[in-house]
Order: sequence, then structure tokens, then C-alpha cells
Amino acid sequence: MYEFGYHRVGSVEEAAKLLAADPEAKLIAGGQTLIPVLKQRLNRPSTVIDLSGAKLAGIKVDGNTVTIGAMTPHGAVASSQEVRRVIPALAELALVIGDEQVRHRGTIGGSLANNDPAADYPAAALALNATIRTQRREIKADDFFLGMFTTALEPDEIITAVTFPAPEKAAYEKFRNPASRYAMVGVFVAKLRDGSVRVVVTGAGQNGVFRHTAMEQALASNLSPDAIANVTTPASEMNADIHGSAEYRAHLVGVMAKRALAKLR
Repeated sequence: MYEFGYHRVGSVEEAAKLLAADPEAKLIAGGQTLIPVLKQRLNRPSTVIDLSGAKLAGIKVDGNTVTIGAMTPHGAVASSQEVRRVIPALAELALVIGDEQVRHRGTIGGSLANNDPAADYPAAALALNATIRTQRREIKADDFFLGMFTTALEPDEIITAVTFPAPEKAAYEKFRNPASRYAMVGVFVAKLRDGSVRVVVTGAGQNGVFRHTAMEQALASNLSPDAIANVTTPASEMNADIHGSAEYRAHLVGVMAKRALAKLR
């Protein structure tokens, strides 16, 4: 690692002031992304700003909405009986993130802010039409994810919480990298309470998480695996690496989508 300063802040306001004063500073939430990058010397921040003291953890259920504080670890979401009652698919998604150690350190806010193309939470946020809250505004998930590792956040803007409306039914399936357990392909299917259907793919697209509009159209009148039997995913828009070709990932999108549809609840 390179040398850097360190601040553990006690509030979001304090963190925002530090960010505004130093464009080379970086936030750290659970550290599951930043620490490996620092170890590999792929990032050289002047200062690391630790949000662990900013009191941003917690889960609140209000009617048909679930609000999760940005510093809430994945393990807390996975084990929350309230989340399991209102949006079981969200708890199940959190349960398959990384391994137990990662789930006890990684946070929902860190995952969304980083927008890793293989992350799980962006798929849930986009499929469930979530709202990402910061210290200054609310951003709909449709407007938040702008591309691989890119979001609508301003340089000194900090996620404070995420609000998920409960769907009528939803499910998530992913094909895990056997070593890292990141999503080589993950598909989140949700039927929202307004009757619309969303199908969101993570881990596969060249531009990160995306809505599969062809599948959404096919499922609008028939919410079953058979409805997407003839829907294809263009391989030209998929990632390719040592773990899988673009064609393989395009095939997996269909497989994971059918599995998610088969377990909708």
C-alpha cells in the first residue's frame, strides 16, 4: 500500500466536508472493495475516510417499504426477519453475497456506491425500483447506475440509506464464480405492485447492471419460464474473461432468469 491519512468520522456531515476539501480522499464503508484495491496499489488516496462511526446502520420496515441504512452489513439483511417477511428475495440475495466474513463486513451502501459489474445489490435496487438516499437528495435506481463503476453520485455525495418498495413477488438467482463467489451472471426478477415486471441482470453486461427489456416484454402477460423460452441475449453485449466467454454468459442469462421465475414468491 501507499501511505495515506486516516479519519474516522462521527457524522455524514463531517465526512462530506472532508471529501469536499480533498478530491483525492476516499470513503471506506466495509472495505471489501477498497482494501484489496489499496493492496494491489491500484488506488492512491490521500486520505481514507472511515464511515463506521457515522451511525448509518439499521433496518426499518414501514408498511410495504424496507429502508436499509448504508452501513448495514449484508449479514444483517440476510438474517433480518422483517426483511424476510416483506421482501424475502432481498434477504436471500444478501445471503449469497461472498462468504460469511464478507457478509459481516461488506455494506449495502458500499456495494451500491462502487457499482461493481458483478455486485448483487445493484440488481435488487434496479429490479425493485428502489430509491437511493444521500445527505442531499433522493435518486431513483433507474437514474443511479450510469455504467460500470459509475453512478450518479457527486464527488462529495454520500449514500445514507436505500428504500425498497415491497414487490408483489420477486426472486434472485446467480451463477457464482467458484472462487470469489461474485456473480458471473445474476438475474433478479420482480413483479411490482403496479403490475409491471422487471428483469435485471448483473455480472454479465459490458456496461454493468442492466434491465433486460426483451424479457420484461415477454413476461408482461405471462409470468413463467416458458414465456422467455425464445428470448435471446446478444452475446455482443456481454463480458468475456477467463471465467466465461460472452456466449456462455449470454446463455447463462436465460438459465438464471428461468430459475428465478420458477421460484417467484
